[in-house]
Amino acid sequence: MPRILLVDDEPSILSVLCTVLRAEDYEVVSASDGQQAIEKIRAEDFDLLVSDIRMSPVNGMDLLRLVHDEKPTTSVIMLTAYGSVETAIEALKLGAFDYVTKPFKVDELLITVQRALAYRNALNENADLKQQLETRYEFDNIIAESPAMKNVCEMIRRVAPTDTTVLIYGQSGTGKELIAKAIHAHSTRKKKNFLPVNCAALPEPLLESEMFGHVKGSFTGASSDKEGLFEAAHGGTIFLDEVGSMPLSIQGKLLRVLQEKEVRRVGSNKTVPVDARVLAATNTPLEQLIKEGTFREDLYYRLSVIPIEIAPLRERQEDILPLLYHVLKSETPEGGEPLAVDADVCAMFEAYDWPGNVRELENAVKHAMTFAREQCITADVVPPRIVAAAAALPGRNSAAFDATRCKSLKAFLRDQEKNYLSQVLNFTGGDKERAAKTLRISLATLYRKLPEEEE
Repeated sequence: MPRILLVDDEPSILSVLCTVLRAEDYEVVSASDGQQAIEKIRAEDFDLLVSDIRMSPVNGMDLLRLVHDEKPTTSVIMLTAYGSVETAIEALKLGAFDYVTKPFKVDELLITVQRALAYRNALNENADLKQQLETRYEFDNIIAESPAMKNVCEMIRRVAPTDTTVLIYGQSGTGKELIAKAIHAHSTRKKKNFLPVNCAALPEPLLESEMFGHVKGSFTGASSDKEGLFEAAHGGTIFLDEVGSMPLSIQGKLLRVLQEKEVRRVGSNKTVPVDARVLAATNTPLEQLIKEGTFREDLYYRLSVIPIEIAPLRERQEDILPLLYHVLKSETPEGGEPLAVDADVCAMFEAYDWPGNVRELENAVKHAMTFAREQCITADVVPPRIVAAAAALPGRNSAAFDATRCKSLKAFLRDQEKNYLSQVLNFTGGDKERAAKTLRISLATLYRKLPEEEE
């Protein structure tokens, strides 16, 4: 149950606030002046402070500063009868979540309280996650909370110091190149080049030239000699991404390089010795390609001396939230504070299948950060496909969920106000005068709101 500290030197206001908030099942503690509030703040923990600004000798701004310094996880709402822009801006600059002007509307106050508590919960969840991440198994930029990824990190530690050829298997977007870079970075070759080549991105003639080099005049456009990546990676590492896409003719030449430790440039009859460690990656099992006749079995055994398999993200749910926070942290400008993440968003991320794996998660977080408001990632800024997938889960009312998306704060508050007015009128049997007294607003104010309710 959320704990709220109310501070106001007007007994009538304090009594109303206590009654309203306790009716909503909040645990409420009250203080009639700022000094009394300071004692309570230092002695107890509260989720929310709701304080009047104009008090003496300790005013609401003093309490706001104290909470900001000593209890930074406590949200603060300021009450003021002097609702000037200057006062509001000063309070917000000092760290207040929001402010409410007197005389306040009950529903407006309750909605502000709910939002402040929700934001506070999101901040605390992110702080807990951050603390957990500090003790989690992390290998450079590889987040490994799941047993599968911990095993991958352990294999990296073991194979990195050797010159053994490694074959990395994983679906698209799982981070195969990141694993290859980690192996190189922890090897004795780390001060030399790490050169990647995407075997699926180049046509056969260009791929052969890119890997092995060529001599002047060997083909149209070869205006000078060019060394290939194997020569350029001498003493370092060459990473063959999507090696399963390599044409059979080039596979034979690659096999010779691995066996003889030398290359022959296109158009040349001379060989050049090379010393480059080979790391390869594929998103299609090479055993399957061997059966289909599109990959050489002898090359497969040369490449897969040490196989490392990266599980898809949907199979390692423990990594999802740590990855979410890692992306937030890495995309936050230096010295800035990472955005908070709403609890509903965390649930959506954990429930989603992530067919695009880590790459898709990174893009989703960057999308959400672009459109986030109030320093918090909420459901309305998450990519629609993720929200739709979460809404379709058993037990979630997808129609109601979709209806609340992309709604402005003003529209949300208006709907809440309509609902609350309707409830109070039902409670009073349609007696508008009694409803106005219950709402603590004038009868004229109630009548002004009724046409809006009926539209």
